Amino acid sequence: MFTRLRGVQPAARFKYRTGGRSPKAQTLDFLEERGYSPEAPPSPFDVLNVTVPGAPACWCDTVQLFGSHKLSLQEVLSGAVELAEVGFPVAEVAAHHWANWVAALRDAGKELGGDLLIDGHAPRCGQVFRNPALAQTMKELGERGKPAFYQGRVAQAIVDVISQNGGIMTLDDLSSHDSEVITPISTEYKGVRLWEPPPNSQGLAALLLLNILENFPLKDEGHNSSDYIHVLVEAVRLALTDALRYLGDPDHVTIPLETLLDKSYSHQRAQRITMDRAMEGVEPGLMAGGDTVYFCVIDSQGNACSFVNSTYMGFGSGLVPKDCGFSLQNRGASFSLSRNHVNCVVGGKRPYHTIISALLTDCATKSQKPQLLAALGVMGAFMQPQGHVQVLMNMLEFGMNPQQALDAPRVYVHYDHKTDQWLVNLEEGVDQQVAEELRRRGHKVNWPITGHNRSQFGRGQIITMGDWWNSSVSQADHPSRVLWAGSDPRGDGCAQGY
Repeated sequence: MFTRLRGVQPAARFKYRTGGRSPKAQTLDFLEERGYSPEAPPSPFDVLNVTVPGAPACWCDTVQLFGSHKLSLQEVLSGAVELAEVGFPVAEVAAHHWANWVAALRDAGKELGGDLLIDGHAPRCGQVFRNPALAQTMKELGERGKPAFYQGRVAQAIVDVISQNGGIMTLDDLSSHDSEVITPISTEYKGVRLWEPPPNSQGLAALLLLNILENFPLKDEGHNSSDYIHVLVEAVRLALTDALRYLGDPDHVTIPLETLLDKSYSHQRAQRITMDRAMEGVEPGLMAGGDTVYFCVIDSQGNACSFVNSTYMGFGSGLVPKDCGFSLQNRGASFSLSRNHVNCVVGGKRPYHTIISALLTDCATKSQKPQLLAALGVMGAFMQPQGHVQVLMNMLEFGMNPQQALDAPRVYVHYDHKTDQWLVNLEEGVDQQVAEELRRRGHKVNWPITGHNRSQFGRGQIITMGDWWNSSVSQADHPSRVLWAGSDPRGDGCAQGY
């Protein structure tokens, strides 16, 4: 899925692609007949959590909508084909998590397909990994477009591996998949406007969080101070609670977006926060970990693309269709099995989607066209809206440039169903006295989070048009045609200009 804006076009020029639906026959009644319930759902790696893959259709439609006059789909995919055929040296962070997810699948009684291993093992850091099966799949996609994936050889291989493992996805489920072009949702914050994907994606959570934070003097509280983190944590709890309560597939449920995004509602929610003590009684929802790829691009004409692909939890279900070179995601693990929940599983329904890609513009009036300020994203399941807002606050409130904003230590708020508690994870670099003060206020704090475990705080990328975050430079002096970029040190990404 992606969000895209042509530099100075109206907001309606944003484009968004959404993910796939559950198999049409996969209803709550079907799952209950198999013995599943809200208290005992399928394992996250269960075949029943595989929804129709949406990324290949997204790639095809993206090129058709925006790039076919310059490059064919075959040309666009040629670089990916070459990497898969020739191979690439696996980077350090990727190698670490590759091995961890292979181990997690084996602990769950599953084996990742050989296409994604080397001699039965995850590739080591620096080891060259080749995937000729994926190269062939990409070649076919480039030559024939969506039918190459959603019909024929690849579609049959997907249905076969799902059927062999007890699933019920059909060729019709795949061939009937479609992408959608949707206008994103947004909110204003101190002269800028943040744009996020609409439901069924959790962009709503980022906007709710931003609206709540607007009620507090964050700059005066100081970056990563105990007051700042306390307010951030409480606002995250409120925003995620609302998102998880109201967010689902808009084709199946009515979502009160206008009410939720109204500034009076956020003011009301902000009044629940007191500075001396953590809130009680904030209801949690379904929360799990994830693994995602994000990139952003701005070209010489000011066209921006903010783009996310994801298999959700590492290698998703771990199922690899024969001779295809990719694993099937497990996005269905985000469905609720509570019959009256807005995100309850229904055949042919899209689940609550964690992946979000963002764009930032100025706050144009109705008579003006919005000016692009930045393309940005932070990966990591339910960390994503938290990451978007923390990085944005680093720039807007504390004057950090894109790289500084990504480098700064982060906070991750999540709900632990095992202990029935909200947990606050603090990255190394947050002061110990801050952690102790947060504990005194009633927060359950884990500090410090170090090493590869820092990946839970997300991995982001940013490109900005000029240095609008720099309050010491007048607006008239901003070099708006100069691109500034940053890449997260918690991952293997980089910032490049060419």
